[in-house]
Amino acid sequence: MPELPEVETTVAGLRPVLEGQRLTMVEPRRADLRWPIPVDLRQRMTGAVVTSLGRRAKYGLIETDRGDVMIFHLGMSGRWRIDPEEIEKHDHLLVETQSGRRLTLNDPRRFGALDIVRRENLGHYRPFVAMGPEPLGDDFTGGYLKAATKDRKAPIKQILLDQRTVAGLGNIYVCEALHMAGISPGRKGAAISKPRYERLVAAIKQVLIAAIAAGGSSLRDFVQPDGELGYFSKDWRVYGREGEACECGGPVLRRVDSGRSTFYCSHCQK
Repeated sequence: MPELPEVETTVAGLRPVLEGQRLTMVEPRRADLRWPIPVDLRQRMTGAVVTSLGRRAKYGLIETDRGDVMIFHLGMSGRWRIDPEEIEKHDHLLVETQSGRRLTLNDPRRFGALDIVRRENLGHYRPFVAMGPEPLGDDFTGGYLKAATKDRKAPIKQILLDQRTVAGLGNIYVCEALHMAGISPGRKGAAISKPRYERLVAAIKQVLIAAIAAGGSSLRDFVQPDGELGYFSKDWRVYGREGEACECGGPVLRRVDSGRSTFYCSHCQK
């Protein structure tokens, strides 16, 4: 599933094509993806001018001069295509701009989502209401994380994947950041000291920034809107490297937690 860096990369790829452009056509090609597409999305977006693009957690935001925000989620296999030569079976949204550009939202598995809300109601949007701070924001600190986990007996990896604790983190980058910080994914949240949380927060930010700079990770179906693959996967420290040598010389191990693979090194993560 595309994680925060992949969504940030997607938004960056869409920005020069959509920002400042009037949308001359917005056409959903089916009634639903993961949940129903609003029946008035076509009417509210067609003719509007895109004023900005942004991201909240793993959701992309396309804001217009009408005060509406179209929200998209890429699900398991979603991606935007810019100026495709042909419209494909799984292109579930068509968008055309006044400058003659065409975009499609392609999602073979249909686990993605499309929605539209008023700008003033964005903070009350159901998926956003209980979300924690953005991991790249100033509010996400070691002190915050220590306070948020002081009574938590759950493993730190599980805590970091909880969107109520921090928004947008996913399995790949949590595994990578925990390894960088030298913290075992199974260590209880309440048992981690504030200095170790400071190192963990720094590692999370460093991993995400590096992944965004590399264009995300090429995991299964993810490609950038221009068709290029993300290359951060070649820099993975532990993710997907079961049986290979960690930088400390120990083996990279894999186990399954709640249906997700956890990659780690038992020698340097305590």
